[in-house]
Formats: sequence, structure tokens, C-alpha cells
Amino acid sequence: MTAPLLVRLDARDRALMLRCAIAPTAPRRARLAWTVITHLGGTGTSLLAAAAPWLRRDSWHQGSRIALGTLVVSHLLVQLLKRTVGRGRPSRGGAPAPLAREPDRFSFPSGHAAAAMSVALGYGLAIPVMAVPLLSLALLVGFSRVRLGVHFPGDVLAGQLLALGTAAGLVWLT
Repeated sequence: MTAPLLVRLDARDRALMLRCAIAPTAPRRARLAWTVITHLGGTGTSLLAAAAPWLRRDSWHQGSRIALGTLVVSHLLVQLLKRTVGRGRPSRGGAPAPLAREPDRFSFPSGHAAAAMSVALGYGLAIPVMAVPLLSLALLVGFSRVRLGVHFPGDVLAGQLLALGTAAGLVWLT
């Protein structure tokens, strides 16, 4: 029973990704805009955003502390899951070539989506007025991974939920 369910979920995930992916023939400006958005969830950008206000002694410091902790722990969990599950990228399953660089051959879960959500949750918890804009941006980063053809929607959702669970766990522990 489990295998047929997983096969059906995988088929739906692939179909949804193909509907959401931007065409390689899309205008260059559209492809560039999605690429810029996707890089907001990259390692360097996420680390910089999480660590920049570390030395401040206000709510920004608290946000930085939560964001950095969530980012590090969720990154380790993402890498562990990627290598354990071993789900290939959409391009390895017959989908069109991705419009962004694939950081590795594994798709599940999305590290970019987890990183963007980690930073958004860290600052959103410490500075509630920032929560909606930051969470919206994190969701957009996740969607950009599907839009550019480097992840399935389920990969993105898993990365975002992993960050959410990590942030909740770290806040609960402190």
C-alpha cells in the first residue's frame, strides 16, 4: 500500500512542478528575476542575513541568534536527509533542463527553501512586525526553486517544514 501511494504522490509532485516551471524561452528579464530571488536562499546570502546583526544588543541580536541556530541545524538535517532519501533532481527524471545551477544531485528536501525559512522565522519570532514580509519572501524563494526547475514542490515544502520544526525546537529549548 505504501509504494503505490508514494508513486502517486511522486507523479503529482512532478506534474505540479512541470506546470509551475518557467519555460526556457521565457523573457530573459523574467528568468533573471527568478534567479535573483532564488539566490536569496543561497548559503552565502542566508549566512550573511542571519549573522549581520549578531553584535547588536536588541531584538535584532535575538533574531540573529534564532536565525543562525535554525540555519545551522536545519542545514545539517537537510544534508542528512538529502543523502538518506536520495531523490534525484527534476532534470534527472526527464524534466527540462533547470534554469539555475543545481548545487548537488539530490532534490529532497530543498536547502534553499529551508535556509530562507530559517532566516525569516528567526527574525519574525524576534521582531513580529517583520514576520509577514520575511515569511512572504521565504515562500517566494521556495517557489523560485520550483519555477526554475531545480526542485519539486514537495521538496520545497519539506525544506520549509524542516526549518519550522527546527526553529520551534530551538525556541522551546531556550
